[in-house]
Amino acid sequence: MRTVYFGTFVHSLALADLQVLPSAAVGVEDNGTIEFLDQNASSAEASAERHSWPVGSYSVVVNDPSSASFFFPGFFDTHIHASQYPNVGLFGKTTLLDWLNSYTFPLESSFSDLKVADNVYSRVIARTLGNGTTTAAYYATVHAAGTNLLADIALKAGQRAFIGRCCMDANSPDYYCDKNLEEAQRATLEVIEHIKKIDPNHDIVSPILTPRFAASCSKELLCWLGKLSTETSLPVQTHISENLLEVELVKSMHPFAASYAGVYDKCGLLHDRTILAHAVHLTDDERLLIAKRGSGVAHCPASNSALTSGETRVKWLLDAGVKVGLGTDVSGGFTPSILHTARQALLVSRHLSMKGDETHKLSIEEVLYLATLGGAEVCSLANKLGNFLPGKKWDAQLITLDCKDSPVDIFPWELEKHEDLVAKWLFNGDDRNVAKVWVDGKLVAGTAFQ
Repeated sequence: MRTVYFGTFVHSLALADLQVLPSAAVGVEDNGTIEFLDQNASSAEASAERHSWPVGSYSVVVNDPSSASFFFPGFFDTHIHASQYPNVGLFGKTTLLDWLNSYTFPLESSFSDLKVADNVYSRVIARTLGNGTTTAAYYATVHAAGTNLLADIALKAGQRAFIGRCCMDANSPDYYCDKNLEEAQRATLEVIEHIKKIDPNHDIVSPILTPRFAASCSKELLCWLGKLSTETSLPVQTHISENLLEVELVKSMHPFAASYAGVYDKCGLLHDRTILAHAVHLTDDERLLIAKRGSGVAHCPASNSALTSGETRVKWLLDAGVKVGLGTDVSGGFTPSILHTARQALLVSRHLSMKGDETHKLSIEEVLYLATLGGAEVCSLANKLGNFLPGKKWDAQLITLDCKDSPVDIFPWELEKHEDLVAKWLFNGDDRNVAKVWVDGKLVAGTAFQ
């Protein structure tokens, strides 16, 4: 059934353009597509009548415009390792390469057991949905059966998801890797076929080609994945320039290219459907190459800080025309919350600006753009997701700041200061404030979800 949502709406129209609509109505068709957005509406019923929706043909969801609550687009997590969720907060004193061997690979290898995979994947999807993440770009493990299970769970839960089987046939532990190129190819194609079977049009779940990172893949595997991406138009996700030792390792392992980005480019993996995680230590030439190819960057500030990898220069990337979204990077990142990640992105940008260049500083409006419309652009979904414009899908959250046990205290004189409410939510809010979460027009999560 059609639905009209009435109340306060907050969404991004552009990088620094966060629009607040204190009394608006959004009409959503029964297929989840937004039919209209009335910016100055008197009621849900009046807007429905204006758009010739007959009485009785729609339901109404009213959020009191005078309350400390608002509708907000669903979050995009453009980089998250679903299999690493049990390790959130566990990184000790390690940096990237040590952390992989000490914490990550031993855990991921256990996903050959489907009971382990089912337990972890069910919980990470429930947790991210509860935090307002309506679209996630997931890394699974090398195991095809476990990766297929992740796709099944995401589809059943109603979360949009890119599902990636990790390809890694080089420079990886003997107990956890693709034994050869043929094994990597077979397992990758198995996952693609499974997802095509359960969601033929990739409306909710989609395969994503996932070379773990250049140092864990042979040139032959990288180039095969690049060729496959060209032939199938499938998206790609991988890591780039997260850590200085990693950059040197890639240089020594793949001398056929002049740079880390050049490795991916020469193998056909750098294009407008590519998501590159981290991008901390890019050269200017790499930045320009990534922009030219139309690839996007998943900014992972929590992980970059936790593993002391460095500080991604987000404004520097945006200034060159590089698409940027946010990634929790669980479990290098210690939180599955994109709201928390946006908070971290803002603070990291201020640390960069303290070094003498104010242009690095990100605003509240800008980090919330990265969390929504920016993420949609990185995932090549901005034509259908990311804000509340007509023609897009109703992927949304209802944020309630004055709920029971809220971590945010709201005072009576603040109720009409919508920008202040948004700021308090960004810096103080958490999943307790996520009352409802919709994906494709369907209610799928939230504290008020039954």
